[in-house]
Amino acid sequence: MDLLARAREMEAAGRSVLHLEVGEPDFPTPQPIIDAGILALRQLKTHYTPALGLAELRQSIADHYRHKFGIEISPKRVIVTPGASGALQLALSVLVDSGDNVLLTDPGYPCNRNMVKLLGADCTVVPVSAETHFQMYAAHIDQYWNENSVAAMVASPSNPTGTVIGQQELRGLIEAVSAAGGHLIVDEIYQGLVYSESDTTALSLSDDVFVINSFSKYFGMTGWRLGWMVVPEAYVDAIDRVAQNLFLAASTLAQYAALAAFEQETIEILQRRVAKFRERRDYLLPVLREMAFEIPVEPSGAFYIYADCSAITQDSFAWTRSLLEDEAVALTPGIDFGEHRASTHVRFAYTRPVDELERACCRIARYIK
Repeated sequence: MDLLARAREMEAAGRSVLHLEVGEPDFPTPQPIIDAGILALRQLKTHYTPALGLAELRQSIADHYRHKFGIEISPKRVIVTPGASGALQLALSVLVDSGDNVLLTDPGYPCNRNMVKLLGADCTVVPVSAETHFQMYAAHIDQYWNENSVAAMVASPSNPTGTVIGQQELRGLIEAVSAAGGHLIVDEIYQGLVYSESDTTALSLSDDVFVINSFSKYFGMTGWRLGWMVVPEAYVDAIDRVAQNLFLAASTLAQYAALAAFEQETIEILQRRVAKFRERRDYLLPVLREMAFEIPVEPSGAFYIYADCSAITQDSFAWTRSLLEDEAVALTPGIDFGEHRASTHVRFAYTRPVDELERACCRIARYIK
């Protein structure tokens, strides 16, 4: 965010900054979703919904899992939330008490650690590397779980690495956490944005996991602030009570708009965008490698490349700041995502068209030389 703020200052002063740092799709919300939101506003659908969400939307989400993955999910287990961050806050609130411990990957999304600490709990950061596709495996549970551990959290596809947990590894992880007496939270907010493997969900393997998803990334609804979560049925009532106290409910207009997210017309638009993201990834990978960035694991999803820049710098934070000032290209340094080899990694977000990626790479190559 500091780098983004500086980039905005430079743009206000007339510099042309190329943004490869922000994890937000450049595509607008699909028109069918916008139209549904406008219609809801015209119909004066502006009152609170139930805390767990519109019944119609909860059913639509359950239907989505049946159509896409062939699994039956009761709509009672579907919780509609103010963004995926709201879902994670609810999940942690019912699972974690002060003094408890949660296992998280390093690198990983930084806000997860902060939410755990907000509840007075501790984090055990599990260093992950290319050997496990930057993901937590069952062996990590055996190694890092302690007497205060109550939960572990993973993301597939992940931020910042774009890697996916294989079904066999995910099954082993679910079994290991269950055997330890804990709960597994799986962040699937980049579901749908998968390029090299088939799209999956942890819900096809277990009804006891907490699965978080979002309308932001694949569906292009970042500013609408809407997410969802599928939880074990035993936790629905507790989450209902917490949600009433924290949020009252998610945005009513956003929920009515999201009813159009699963329509065939919308899905066709979104799938064309997935093809564009894959095109961008496939452009960046060889170009970055030619510039001495090491990418040992090809990202299978999301819209990120987490690159080892140790052949270029040993201080990625200082390097990205200098790159921004000198060449007006904004990247995210590894320090944003943890401590494990953070100073020798940077994240590229391919959320811009290929022609902008080309210009950015030209500037980066010039700066390296």
